[in-house]
Amino acid sequence: MGKTGNRSAHLVWDWNGTLLDDISTVIAATNAAFAEIGLAQITLERYRELYCVPVPRFYERLMGRLPTDDEWLVMDAAFHKHYWARADACGLAAGAAELLVRRQQSGLTQSLLSLAPHEHLIPIVRRHGIEERFVRVDGRVGASTSGKAEHMVRHLAGLAGVSAERVVVIGDAADDAVAAAHVGAKAVLYTGGSHSRASLESVGVPVVDTLEEAVTVAEELVA
Repeated sequence: MGKTGNRSAHLVWDWNGTLLDDISTVIAATNAAFAEIGLAQITLERYRELYCVPVPRFYERLMGRLPTDDEWLVMDAAFHKHYWARADACGLAAGAAELLVRRQQSGLTQSLLSLAPHEHLIPIVRRHGIEERFVRVDGRVGASTSGKAEHMVRHLAGLAGVSAERVVVIGDAADDAVAAAHVGAKAVLYTGGSHSRASLESVGVPVVDTLEEAVTVAEELVA
């Protein structure tokens, strides 16, 4: 696949908050979910300071306790209802489309792994006209109460000829780095999404402010 055997990275891109510039929509949907059970509204800064996965733990940081099963079902349903009503208005991150084209045209490989539900992910990736840039696109299958690590195992198993030591995950969340480490891959974290720079830097992997820089650093990591 691609330049198998050379020193180039295979990039596994995250979607929400990385390739898709949707953080303002995420905040709006989160606040709509909070309103359903009477929680105070959250600012972008506080969201980036506290956000983590699994999402119930994020809610625990805000509420001082884990949500009950009933609360979780209400909040999760409200978030997805409000998010997907707004998602089509979100654009790609600055320079993302050009980066993906350039990499594909250079014969280098990349794939997409998201915790967005698979049935929602595929149509929105297609609408942005970038599906063909990836050798594989996977969304979440199953419940949304866990992180990306096991999904990463499944994703890499579907990438024939790509060894984990050549893989660099590019995402906006600490969980992206956790998932990368889980399969023996590397990670680069991007400040344009769900976490503050300070919280990303505490993870111990490279942190960048642009996707262009993310790709450059990713190649350096496997050189």
